[in-house]
Amino acid sequence: MSTSHPVIEIRALHKRFGAVHAVAGVDLAVERGELFGLIGHNGAGKSTLFKLLLGLIAPTSGDIHVEGKSLRGAAFREVRRHLGYLPENVVLYDNLNGRETLRFFADLKGVPRAQCDGVLERVGLGDAGRRRVREYSKGMRQRLGFAQALLGQPRLLFLDEPTNGLDPEGIREFYAILHALRESGVTILLTSHILSEIQQRVDRLAIMKSGRIQAVGTVQQLRESTDLPLKVSLRFARGDDGLQALLRTLPARTLRFDAGEATLQCTRQAKMEVLTALTALNGRVLDLHVREPSLEDVFLGHASEEPR
Repeated sequence: MSTSHPVIEIRALHKRFGAVHAVAGVDLAVERGELFGLIGHNGAGKSTLFKLLLGLIAPTSGDIHVEGKSLRGAAFREVRRHLGYLPENVVLYDNLNGRETLRFFADLKGVPRAQCDGVLERVGLGDAGRRRVREYSKGMRQRLGFAQALLGQPRLLFLDEPTNGLDPEGIREFYAILHALRESGVTILLTSHILSEIQQRVDRLAIMKSGRIQAVGTVQQLRESTDLPLKVSLRFARGDDGLQALLRTLPARTLRFDAGEATLQCTRQAKMEVLTALTALNGRVLDLHVREPSLEDVFLGHASEEPR
């Protein structure tokens, strides 16, 4: 990851639509080559923030710099040529086929049409390029929308709920493309409601609520900031009922104990003390598993807080 100036810098950003304060004082920096996630409830301001970053709408106040250029300045017109955008709801012309659709977007972007076939292949639509879009499934439409975002070899990608309609194989292929792009230096911002999907795939993420950023960091940093409890599941020999009394001496709460299995809950601070005691039981504990709070747990923990 680059140590130079962030590719995206947002300072004290506000956007109002009448009485609605859609973006309410956002400060954020994204480094070049990051795969950055933005999560939040519906209406949190994620899509509005994307539109502001793309220059599709103007901020009420605050500053946005992309590639070192102010969104308010004339130089931003050149920056926009290197941005790719996949909106949450992809609208396509049903009477065109896939190849014609991509050529249409290539002409709009001023990109050579020669790129279209290669991009269709890359998103898995090489064999469907001559089929009418009206015959496409929801997942195929989403792939075609992703293809138009990739036209022109963008340096920054903005992807709003990009895996809508994709099956598990499609999701895996999609993230394989993203990781290859990231390795080549492309900066990627995406939103997703499927938190388990992005948990292991983003470098950092921000949690947004009521137009404000609640927290920013890696998944592990956000876990630690919420101080949520960990769960330890263990398996032991049936009939070892004496183990239950021993577990009560640990700095942990026993949530379940039956049929040779138990589940404990402990604070992060007590984690090593609990694990040390369990591993010292000389074979009485046959197996154990530590479950960190999921991204969904972290999100709900932050989402329950009052916006700062």
